[in-house]
Amino acid sequence: MNLKVKLVDVNPAMVEAWRDAFVQAPQVEIIHASMLTQSTDAWVSPTNSRGSMDGGLDGVIKSYLGNAIEKKLQSEIKKHHKGSLPVGHATCIPTGKKHPTYLISTPTISTPYNGIAIESINVALACAAVFYIIQLQNKNQPDSITSVAIPGLGTNTGQVPVDICANLMWLAYDLMRCREFSSVSEMKEAIEEQYRLSNPHHLTDTSSEVAPIPQADASS
Repeated sequence: MNLKVKLVDVNPAMVEAWRDAFVQAPQVEIIHASMLTQSTDAWVSPTNSRGSMDGGLDGVIKSYLGNAIEKKLQSEIKKHHKGSLPVGHATCIPTGKKHPTYLISTPTISTPYNGIAIESINVALACAAVFYIIQLQNKNQPDSITSVAIPGLGTNTGQVPVDICANLMWLAYDLMRCREFSSVSEMKEAIEEQYRLSNPHHLTDTSSEVAPIPQADASS
């Protein structure tokens, strides 16, 4: 995979978890900072499936890029996914800016959200979807995305512990860096198989142990 990957988060615990999980990938840059400081070709936003950018990192990115980015995202989701972007899929839209040139959105939570912690595998599916959509974008426009900044996925509203998030993002990265897939379904099958093969205790889903959140809809 000819792509500069930066893992970026304001949560120091997330950053430390990445450093442990990505120890075999020194080429991946791990940064304790705001997404807004990253001069990469693409930023990743862990949106909800409807593309509502009204909270968390979504809200920060919308404030920076302008309200029109949310309308553009929702239009893309409506056009290609009938208004609801499934987990394991992503969108890639131009921002009109140099950095980032593109905004990639990928959900870890389906809408409507029931307030229960997400299944851990959603993190791996969302992360893999990011790399898959970049592969498609670069096939259509070669080298249009050579660098990407990705935050922790599913750790906010999704309530995934940072160590589980880091390990699942590693699972997705490790698979996608050496393989290309002809379809989303093929990619998802490979992620699910890898998840089953890994499945040590620290990847066990903990959704039943986490209290519900009273939000109706939120970013991942």
